[in-house]
Amino acid sequence: MVDDIPGLRRILKTNRVIAVVGLSGDWFRPSYFAAKYMIEHGYTVIPVNPRYPEILGQKCYKSLRDIPVKVDIVDCFRKTQDIMPIAEDAIAIKAKVLWQQLGVLNVEAAKKAEAAGLEAVMDRCVKIEHGRLFGGLNWCGVNTRVISAKRPRWLSY
Repeated sequence: MVDDIPGLRRILKTNRVIAVVGLSGDWFRPSYFAAKYMIEHGYTVIPVNPRYPEILGQKCYKSLRDIPVKVDIVDCFRKTQDIMPIAEDAIAIKAKVLWQQLGVLNVEAAKKAEAAGLEAVMDRCVKIEHGRLFGGLNWCGVNTRVISAKRPRWLSY
């Protein structure tokens, strides 16, 4: 399991094509925010959800196996109990990373993916990790490129 800063940084720096399984077309859902953020930061996002023909201007696929291009990261926005078949599909399409989102912890699926040569990340958000590791966190929507717990002195409150 990859759970250290250098490992997460390497994964996000070297893998640029993300298939988001369970990506919602609703703008207020966390999966939509994460996918939109990653697109804005230069990643190719491939939606995987049988309910939609298109999300965020990208063609949506019914399953991972339907995607015609090489996928680096399989980002799972599904319940923990739904992850094993996704892991099996990720192995079948020769993805490099099985990434389980916040609150998703299917250890058996992660072990199966790792046994097949994939890297596995659990209980982490690609958007949060990218922002934390590459300078996207901020106070007011402005990228300050500084991560600090200190409140700036120039703020009036």
